[in-house]
Amino acid sequence: MVEIIKRNKALSVSPLKASQTIGGALAFLGFRRAIPMLHGSQGCTAFGKVFFVRHFREPIPLQTTAMDQITTVMGSEESVVEGLKTICEKNSPSLLGVPTTGLSETQGSDMGMAVKNFRKAHPEFDHIPVVPVSTPDYSGCLETGFAKAVHEIIDTLVPAADAAGTQPGRRKRQLNVLVNPSLTPGDLEELKDLIERFGLRPMVLPDLSDSLDGHLGEEDFSPLTIGGADVSELATLGDAVATLVIGRSMAKAADLLKARTGVPDYRFNHLMGLAAVDGLIAALHQISGEPVPERIERQRAQLQDAMLDCHFMLGMARFALAADPDLLQGLSELVHGVGGETVAAVSPVNAPVLAEVAAESVKIGDLEDLERLAKEEGAEVLITNSHGVESSKRLGIPLLRAGFPQYDTLGGYQKCWIGYRGSRQALFDLANIMLGLEKGEIHPYRSIYAQKPEYRQNPPKVAAHDPDKTPTADSLRH
Repeated sequence: MVEIIKRNKALSVSPLKASQTIGGALAFLGFRRAIPMLHGSQGCTAFGKVFFVRHFREPIPLQTTAMDQITTVMGSEESVVEGLKTICEKNSPSLLGVPTTGLSETQGSDMGMAVKNFRKAHPEFDHIPVVPVSTPDYSGCLETGFAKAVHEIIDTLVPAADAAGTQPGRRKRQLNVLVNPSLTPGDLEELKDLIERFGLRPMVLPDLSDSLDGHLGEEDFSPLTIGGADVSELATLGDAVATLVIGRSMAKAADLLKARTGVPDYRFNHLMGLAAVDGLIAALHQISGEPVPERIERQRAQLQDAMLDCHFMLGMARFALAADPDLLQGLSELVHGVGGETVAAVSPVNAPVLAEVAAESVKIGDLEDLERLAKEEGAEVLITNSHGVESSKRLGIPLLRAGFPQYDTLGGYQKCWIGYRGSRQALFDLANIMLGLEKGEIHPYRSIYAQKPEYRQNPPKVAAHDPDKTPTADSLRH
């Protein structure tokens, strides 16, 4: 049984988490022609935008209600109404999300009333969906904010089966896919490829692989997202043959979708490692009725071979992990599958999935806690986001970057961790790190009787033979 060690500090030192507000905004960025408007001060939005731009290396569409001293004290609902009106007039988005911040939540903003006032004052924009979501940054983390936003999007835009006339299985090839924020755009591309190989059409919510995958659009500039899931297709989710749910954090959203549409679902905590991917492939085979493609069987065999190759380096290796709950559990099982040991595990928040982490205990804390635990337990490799760079330097151990944000390297947002191929590459990356620590390699044996290199290069000089000094039998006898 995993022991969950609660936080006992009054503050965070080297914070690990990204805020709920950022997580909520990220979910809205996975829809086509959408834009999040953060309800808070300009600094709240600017801070989040810096993280997004440095991580994805892309322009990020974010707006703000720009709360100031007056609206913070006197009430900020009018700022929400004015902001919604301005964005709808100028950009006509397909989806407008309104995540709250710590400032607006502390002030006590009534987002439901603000949206009602907007609808009453501007009925000409009734065709534009507006989704408010409570995401104060003083609680939760990126993962919880993302999950809350997806739940509210489903609640607002997915009609009940009886009202919409949808019927589970009517679209025999449509597969709904609810994903958590630990899946990178590269992960989502791999997941969609696996689904399509079974003849199914994935409807990914939210689809960051289409909006933040790092591609050049035809337009020079767009104030809205230039890709992602089509908002109009949310009305068809009830016709899908099934739903895949990736991540325990999406359970509440999945429960709502199932109750609203009646579509059966298949749930996975993560998709890293042999056992987890086997479960996904078995589900796709069952849903589609198609045989497993030979290409996927080949990839499975390649992962098995990689596990054999890497276990010399990763077996009994000691890892320190810090990430949001879903990602933490997936990473711990990935290293456990090849004999690695998670000796330090830290999560920014508590969650039910932490009970399944492959470790003796999980600390609810920050990077200071991770650094202390890693030092005490003799960790050899650190796995966390770019905030862990300084901890890695102080500990003198290498860092493998995983999660959000990754701002000191390029391509972290596109790295694939899931599926047979992604798991294989992740194991190779970890094994190569261990090789750099000279673990798992057998060094050549050098005999103590072997000549030293300097002796071979500079042999001692031998004097010329002097016949007069040749030893005689008498001299040798004495």
